[in-house]
Amino acid sequence: PVPHYQHSVIGYNYRLSDILAGLGRGQLKVLDRRIEQRRKIFEYYQKALGDLPGFEFMPEPEGFFSTHWLSCVLIDPVKFGATREEIRLKLEESNIESRPLWMPMHLQPVFKGCEYYGTGVSDRLFEIGLCLPSASSMSDADLEMTCSIIRSMQKK
Repeated sequence: PVPHYQHSVIGYNYRLSDILAGLGRGQLKVLDRRIEQRRKIFEYYQKALGDLPGFEFMPEPEGFFSTHWLSCVLIDPVKFGATREEIRLKLEESNIESRPLWMPMHLQPVFKGCEYYGTGVSDRLFEIGLCLPSASSMSDADLEMTCSIIRSMQKK
């Protein structure tokens, strides 16, 4: 019942059924096309939202090739004028799913009480990071609607 990925118990599942393996092999045939679609989605977001103050896209380091399987942003609420959670909830009102970046392992209920040796960077990323809708099947209209809602939240 939470908007982020949460682990409450430890579980193990090391098997992959024959059917799922077959589906996975079939998906490999369209992998290049899916990566191309995801990269186009990221580029769309970057062009449509990249000028917003307090909106930072995850960079692609020189010499590397990202699949951009997820289009993730960091949102400075002071510069942008709304928090990551306010944006997520506004998108949800229009039935557009987005999620916070992954909850750090030391904050997961399953590891409550365990020692933590961190600097707080992952906590901050979880607080300000948002995974935008990135499905390969997204249309330009879907992307435009998502970007329009986000732009409408910027406090000028």
